[in-house]
Amino acid sequence: MRAFNAELSKLFSLPGIWLAFLIGAVAPAVIAALDNTAQKEEIIAGVSTRLSEVGYIGLGLGVQGVIILGVLAVSSEYLTESSESGGGQQITTSLTIVSSRLHFLLAKAGAVTVISILLCVVAMITTLLSTHLVLGEYTPAFEWSKLIGAACYWTFTALLAFGITVLTKNGMIPLAVLIINTSVVSFSFLLSKVTKLALYLPDRAGFDMFMSMSDSFLTPFTGGLVMFAWVVVLFIVAAIVFHRRDVAS
Repeated sequence: MRAFNAELSKLFSLPGIWLAFLIGAVAPAVIAALDNTAQKEEIIAGVSTRLSEVGYIGLGLGVQGVIILGVLAVSSEYLTESSESGGGQQITTSLTIVSSRLHFLLAKAGAVTVISILLCVVAMITTLLSTHLVLGEYTPAFEWSKLIGAACYWTFTALLAFGITVLTKNGMIPLAVLIINTSVVSFSFLLSKVTKLALYLPDRAGFDMFMSMSDSFLTPFTGGLVMFAWVVVLFIVAAIVFHRRDVAS
């Protein structure tokens, strides 16, 4: 518990964490507002074929905040400190205090999980408000089951970013790849045109937890299990690599 509290404290002390909070709270609401504005006339006329996606599209595409969170949680440990502080890395100090590397990773992953859930709740509130602002009385009711699915999607996405950064020890690669994949072009979507196996990739399976799309392949529960399995496998691999790695290298 002490290690978990320490990781929470470290995360909140990072300047970049506030950028993650800002993007996480605002991006989903903006995306939802733009999408709702585009289909407002069809919704009012009762002919929209995407009514089930209203609001949720923002939660699906606006996960950049938790991606930044997951990457920062790890990459900040490998930043070289100032010469006044000895010019070392935070990771050396962290592992001196918490001797078990697995315990250290679990505490850090726990802190990322808690903050991701809190950030998702804030994003849900801002998304609900922006959707109601655009659609008014035509705003469809949001389903609790889908909101829980969205929270799982955000949390799993943050943990995937966390795990990939543990493997790379560098924040730029996972940050660039994951943000491009979630906001510019989905690699799993492109691959799904070639093989149906791509529908089992984590981001695509995660979408099925709360998005009722025309090409939905998995049930919400199955999609959650698939994405969770990806997180578990990646975490195990990351833990093994981290355990065997020379931190000073």
